Amino acid sequence: MTLTSPTPTAPVKRAPTPKNTGPTRPSRFRMGAGQQMKGGPFAYLTLAVVGFGSLLPLYWTLVAASRTQDEVLASTPPFLPGGRLLENVATAWEQANLGKAIVNSVIVSSSITAATLFFCTLAGYAFAKMRFRGRGWLMTAVIATLTIPPQLSVVPLFMMMSGLGWGGQLESVIFPTLVSAFGVFFMRQYLIEALPYELIEAAKIDGANNFRIVVSVVLPVARPAMMVLGMLTFVQAWNDFFWPYLALNQQNPTLQVALGQLSASYTPDQSIVMAGALISTLPLLVVFVVFGKKIVGGIMSGAVKG
Repeated sequence: MTLTSPTPTAPVKRAPTPKNTGPTRPSRFRMGAGQQMKGGPFAYLTLAVVGFGSLLPLYWTLVAASRTQDEVLASTPPFLPGGRLLENVATAWEQANLGKAIVNSVIVSSSITAATLFFCTLAGYAFAKMRFRGRGWLMTAVIATLTIPPQLSVVPLFMMMSGLGWGGQLESVIFPTLVSAFGVFFMRQYLIEALPYELIEAAKIDGANNFRIVVSVVLPVARPAMMVLGMLTFVQAWNDFFWPYLALNQQNPTLQVALGQLSASYTPDQSIVMAGALISTLPLLVVFVVFGKKIVGGIMSGAVKG
């Protein structure tokens, strides 16, 4: 039996180990999953200045609403709230009939917001995912309406509302703003990225019709964008003054029209006007506190892809 020596193998070359040049500094812009960027002192200082500037008008409204006319117009204005807030609020409530005005504003703003969300979501879905002839031209026409000043349509719109017998009624304020071109464009842009075609095709394979697809697929996906659009629409409808001032009368006003009556006199009492302005601001603050997290979540979900 002959013994053979094993064939020598060539030594394995290892890659050179990099020299340790010291601890590596983590990148400020390299973040892992679940990490957040931390702001420096300048960022916090900027946020504090912006927050202070945003809260200052609201705080001054509170101070002026709790003082007298002479104290508000003094050469050295007060910086702390006074003790006449409830009295000024009661006076503004009686002079401008704010109870009826608040109810009218809630009806108008809620109706406009609900209709805008419904129609703009349907139209946005149609322009984003449905194929039909003239889709591009129609979308261009919708966007082009944003360039038309609303003052140009005041006279024909007023004549139309008068012809329908809606002069001085809330219908004259609600129906012209049931849908907005901005809302259609906003929902279209969101659904283009957020709603994949695969979900729609899967629903069609399961036998769902268009109505079922909208209810079960489109609306859940579009909910974050609908929260943002709903908040913007509600605030705009609540603060609208120009068209309600022309379409309504003093016996059936919205809140902004009623506040205009407080300052319509030759020498209006600024403390009473500020008390009315404070009343008109509180519902918006309540809406934002209740739905603030969902609105911010909707904005962030629309800003982050993937």
